[in-house]
Amino acid sequence: MTLTTGLQTQLQVIHALVLRESRTRYGAHQLGYIWALLEPLLWISTFYGIFYFTNRHIHYGMDIVSFITTGIIPYQLFRETLSRSQTAIKANTSLLFYPQVHPLDLVIARVSLEIVTLVTVFVIIMGTHSLYLGELHIDNLLAVMGGLLLASLLGASLGLFFNALSVYTRLVDRIVPILMRPLFFISGLFFTVNELPEQARDALLWNPVLHCVELVRDGWFPTYHSEHLNLSYVAFWILGFAYSGLVLERLARRRLELT
Repeated sequence: MTLTTGLQTQLQVIHALVLRESRTRYGAHQLGYIWALLEPLLWISTFYGIFYFTNRHIHYGMDIVSFITTGIIPYQLFRETLSRSQTAIKANTSLLFYPQVHPLDLVIARVSLEIVTLVTVFVIIMGTHSLYLGELHIDNLLAVMGGLLLASLLGASLGLFFNALSVYTRLVDRIVPILMRPLFFISGLFFTVNELPEQARDALLWNPVLHCVELVRDGWFPTYHSEHLNLSYVAFWILGFAYSGLVLERLARRRLELT
């Protein structure tokens, strides 16, 4: 089998897995794909109400809906790709009996579906809001898409690491929910790095998700420029978790085949 033929086969496998995953997730109930849009809308509406009634002002010429959306969607991309990739192999072990299906195919399929779904949701929400305002000014579309992609890859690489680690210990299933709770409040969903005091800023910048959110806002708003954004730091975390996850997955593959 040539390299090209093998690649085509794997792409066909991943495509089939994406279709299967989409039907399993969104075809099992009446709301279907509508729920993928309703969930972030509920979050945005809730925090819009909190901002409105607490008279919370957004600096740098940002409107509240756009500010919240550019925080919620990158965080959701990180959270969902982490969650889906973490359980991809465990939830589809029976598919590994097919010789064409490999453990990484299951992870790639789930991550691809999450990225396409939530990026589409982001476009719908921001596009509809821009139509309502009657204006659309994107400072750097490439930076916006880059921030969303980096958030996805960060979640996917961490999920892959936890996925392989869970073969050896069940404590992983308890660690992830504990990890996600504080990240919701320290990932810049409700604040910008530029407005933080120096000590708080230096502490929170250790969080790579915060950099992804800052990149999306830096690219979306012409009036905002993040002064502390570090893409190399995010790439370091992605490559570190991806490498560790791939090594652990390779070591755990024999155990998965036996089970």
